[in-house]
Parts: sequence; C-alpha cells; structure tokens
Amino acid sequence: MASYDNDISLLNSLIATTLDSVEGYRESAKDAENPQLKSNFGERATERTQVVAMLRDQVRTLGGTPEDDGTVLGGAHRMFVNLKSMIVSRDDKAVLEEVQRGETYLMEKFETALNDRNASPETLRVIEQAHSQIASGSSAMQGLGSTSTGY
Repeated sequence: MASYDNDISLLNSLIATTLDSVEGYRESAKDAENPQLKSNFGERATERTQVVAMLRDQVRTLGGTPEDDGTVLGGAHRMFVNLKSMIVSRDDKAVLEEVQRGETYLMEKFETALNDRNASPETLRVIEQAHSQIASGSSAMQGLGSTSTGY
C-alpha cells in the first residue's frame, strides 16, 4: 500500500491557502463600495469554496483528514486588509489591490504544487483542475484593475 503523506500534506496546504482566499473575498465584498466589485468578490468566494471541496475530496480519497482552517499568515493578511480598508475609508482601488496581491500569492502556491515531483499523478490531476479554476478567477480579478471602470 502506497503512502500518500506527501500528497495529503500538499493538498492540505493548498486547502488552507484557498480557505484564506475564500475569507479574503468575503471580507473584500464587505469592504467594497462598488456593487460590481461586491458581486465579483462574492463569485470568487463561491468558486474558491468549490475548489476547497474538490481538494478535500482528494484528501479523503487518499485516507487523510482534510484541513478545515486557513493559515496563520492568511489570518494576519485578512487583519491587514481589514485595517487598511478602514484606514483608506473603504477605497475600492485599495481593496482591489489587496485582492490582486492575494491572487498572486495563491497562484504561486498552486504552481509550486504542480511542480512537486513527489506527488502522485492522481493528486496532480486534481491540483491541475483546481489550478485551472483558480486561474480563471484570478485572471478576472487581475483584469478588473486594468479596466476603465474607475477602480
């Protein structure tokens, strides 16, 4: 019987970071003034929740216990986003910049995971599928900052 400890650890790390993303989007939706941004942030939170479910399913398939909480770093980042939002009086541009910074971090985590040579092919397929979903949402968020919508 093969040991999937590396896969489970890798997946749980991605789950924790993606949970941070879910919470970050929920908080950003609260902080945004623009209804379109609120809607986009809500959609990303839902999308990320689906990614978490997919990753958790793979952990269970491998016989592990899925992560159910975000990272300590993510908690600190959320506190910073909240503080910065209060300081800048809920400036949509500032909120969007923080979201985009989080997107960059999340994409880097998934890209690193995809290059883990110790992960099983089955786990890498799940990570690739999750990465694809995240990349789509990430592109949408990165594009918001470059549009002429006034953010």
